[in-house]
Amino acid sequence: MGFALPVRSGPNLNFIMHHSHHHPVFSPTGTPLENRTVGELVAEDPNLSRVFQKHSIDFCCQGGRTLGEACSSRKVDLSTLLEDLQQASADPVEHSGNPSELPLPEMIDHIVDHHHGFLRQELPRLGVMALRVAQVHGGHTPSLVEVEEVFRGLAEELQDHMEKEELILFPAIRRLCQEESVPMPLDAPVNRMMVEHDDAGRALTRLHELTHAFSPPPEACNTYRALFAGLAELEDDLQRHIHLENSVLFPSALGLQAG
Repeated sequence: MGFALPVRSGPNLNFIMHHSHHHPVFSPTGTPLENRTVGELVAEDPNLSRVFQKHSIDFCCQGGRTLGEACSSRKVDLSTLLEDLQQASADPVEHSGNPSELPLPEMIDHIVDHHHGFLRQELPRLGVMALRVAQVHGGHTPSLVEVEEVFRGLAEELQDHMEKEELILFPAIRRLCQEESVPMPLDAPVNRMMVEHDDAGRALTRLHELTHAFSPPPEACNTYRALFAGLAELEDDLQRHIHLENSVLFPSALGLQAG
């Protein structure tokens, strides 16, 4: 069977992060597809993220796993996944505007304008709905109370997280790109951000579980339905957001500082 992405072939962002907080190691030329990582494949082609979402494979916080490891962990048939990846890779519809290919300053602009902007718009809106749904329906559906609690904690952490990135880490990366001196090694703040990404990933997983994959019951009111739809959109955007930072921006910045 001929696959569109059988082996690593070229220098484009084909790094392996075998553990979430390790510096990247480039995949050697000739690496079979099943031995390449989920994160590097999505970095090359964001359209492939839909395939991993379909099979419940985390491509952001767990993007350092190889396809084989991810399939084993999620009990997904590798040959089925490879076929789905081949089909998605051949689809021309979603192959424009890959933010992974932007220069780092423009990638930061994209993250701040697109992903941080989305969070600043959606988190307050979802917070109001989560509280209302918990108050109205939590008495007979206690999981909705936990949904509100988990979401509130996630929203607070994300607000603080975005401020640290925008005020400290992102300006330091911009200085590096301009070949200016940076007063600190980036390893510590990058690792801190990645730990916080892991925390956000765990909160998303819990929300996914509590809401049965964001599926409201047939009798759910409009606010209930709108909340679950909004949480599903939050999960999708946040996965892409974390992937772009963990698998592209941060490794590139660390490599730039290492010289």
